[in-house]
Amino acid sequence: MLRQNRTNPTRRICVVLLLFTCTLPLTSCRDAIQGLQSPSSGWSDESDEGLPPSGKRVIEPGSPEVTGYDAIVVGSGISGLCTALELARSHVHVCLIEMSSVYGGHAVMSQGAVSIVGTPVQAAKGIVDSPELAYQDFVRFGEDAEPEWVKYYVENSRAEIFDWITDLGVRFDELSSSPGNSVEREHQPSGRGLGLVTPIYRECLEHHNLVFVWNTKVESLVIRDSRVTGVMGRNLRTGQTHHFAAKHIVLATGGFQSNLEMVREFWPAEFRFPDRILVGSGRNSVGQGHRLAETAGGELVKMDHQWNYFTGIPDPRYPGTNRGLSAANMFGMIVNSEGQQFANLWGWAKEVMPKLLAQKQATLWFVFDEATKPKFVVSGSDWVDFKKVDAQILQNPELVKSAGTLEELAKKTGLPSENLVETVRRYNELVDKGNDDDFQRFGPGRPAYANNASPRLSTPPYYAMQAFPLTRKSMGGVAINLECQVLDHRQQPIPGLYAVGELTGLGGINGKAALEGTFLGPCIVTGRVAARSILTDLKQASNSSFHDSVRCSSCHDLAADLAKSRPSYWHFEHVHRIVIERNTDCRQCHAELTPFRKEGHRINPQAIANSCVNCHVARE
Repeated sequence: MLRQNRTNPTRRICVVLLLFTCTLPLTSCRDAIQGLQSPSSGWSDESDEGLPPSGKRVIEPGSPEVTGYDAIVVGSGISGLCTALELARSHVHVCLIEMSSVYGGHAVMSQGAVSIVGTPVQAAKGIVDSPELAYQDFVRFGEDAEPEWVKYYVENSRAEIFDWITDLGVRFDELSSSPGNSVEREHQPSGRGLGLVTPIYRECLEHHNLVFVWNTKVESLVIRDSRVTGVMGRNLRTGQTHHFAAKHIVLATGGFQSNLEMVREFWPAEFRFPDRILVGSGRNSVGQGHRLAETAGGELVKMDHQWNYFTGIPDPRYPGTNRGLSAANMFGMIVNSEGQQFANLWGWAKEVMPKLLAQKQATLWFVFDEATKPKFVVSGSDWVDFKKVDAQILQNPELVKSAGTLEELAKKTGLPSENLVETVRRYNELVDKGNDDDFQRFGPGRPAYANNASPRLSTPPYYAMQAFPLTRKSMGGVAINLECQVLDHRQQPIPGLYAVGELTGLGGINGKAALEGTFLGPCIVTGRVAARSILTDLKQASNSSFHDSVRCSSCHDLAADLAKSRPSYWHFEHVHRIVIERNTDCRQCHAELTPFRKEGHRINPQAIANSCVNCHVARE
């Protein structure tokens, strides 16, 4: 239909807008509309040898044309976005192809924690960290980590991650302690995963030489003369196939933990596969990139290095499926199906998972009381609000049982009453003593976070939540070198093909066991490394300046505008003081002004009216 209307540009634009906006989320609708409105949009019948001079091109659904770019990135998770942004800032023509209609992949729904070494956040708390100390922690805890990648990560995480993303607008609320770390280095961003990924995506939207192609699955690589020269992508809404040509292809498709067949295929030989296991990874973490890399001769390494959790509960939003959430109360305790404690909860997955999988039934129960109930957490951006957690999880009798006594709780859960009562009594006795003689969870010499999170459980009502193994993260994957080039079985680079992020098992940085925050961090690092490798090949110097495009602060000195009150500026001054106080990104209220276009840089009253709720929330 679209190709029949080439003689009527206005009609064509209306049709495309209808196709793209009727079912896309707001962010994707805006992307499609901005692309169509842009003077640099490529709607001509020109040759497919390359992009127009502006570098901007919107792919027309239904067209089988070959479209040329300098680089194609497959996947808009955090590693793909970082790769594309680093390239776009250096004026490279980039096409980012995504299966979904939204950005972010698994990262945008995650807790968002990032492990970073030697930051101002640590210094402000008096924490002394160093690459040497971090290297020891990574190698000791991971057991089978890749030394060269670990060394690069710990030596460069401050500049590659912290400086870069804070410059983009990411803010960190707190530092957390987690098993395996000698000091606190788990940085928690404001807004969890969404707060981490969105500023990166927003900056991508500022670059006209970076085009997003949504709802398109890359089904094969194009290989000519032993070099990967493009991809074949199928639009999942129209069914049409496109050939995208590029000099460099970057696979950023994530892991395989949502593909239970692959999880089972590469399950660690030393562990029994559980009778019930929930899926807790990204919707599209199905091993797509692994299979693509294999078709080009890429090697898969350490695929049995899987980092799965013991905290899986059925996701109430997807009844009748095996989708799961990661939920836990680290201030409570865990018992097996016999009502007995069997592992140190604060040993996390490295200690608990092997013992859980060795149980007759690979399931456990979190047991906690009313006093520790507020410490219950569900991982992910969707679950920041405890009221939502309480309403949908804690008050859901299918997920959490509650009772006024331990005996009644045992009856509701089916746990042996005598065992459960004795287990909690013994635990409380050791808490009073100040030393966990049974599992070394707390006591002299134990980490402060474990000691602080081990209170008595004696305030009714009592709660119990059954949990199952939960697939989560891939720590093995496509083999790469330190340039993020995909390697074949001879350990030789495959020309034109790169891989980043979880698809690579994070470069082997984690080995067999992961320190918290060591997934999203390596995704950022590998993405930027791959981009610089491509830039070197293109003989273009990377320009890391944030000012490649016009920024609000380049023209507007907000601090000066607020320094002295002006007549009739009361509302402007009030709201912009709130903006400064909250470190709000200008685009949150003025999205219609970006990317910057001089000829259309005007405030839209309809758009600005939608921003009033950022300060005003009507309440009864």
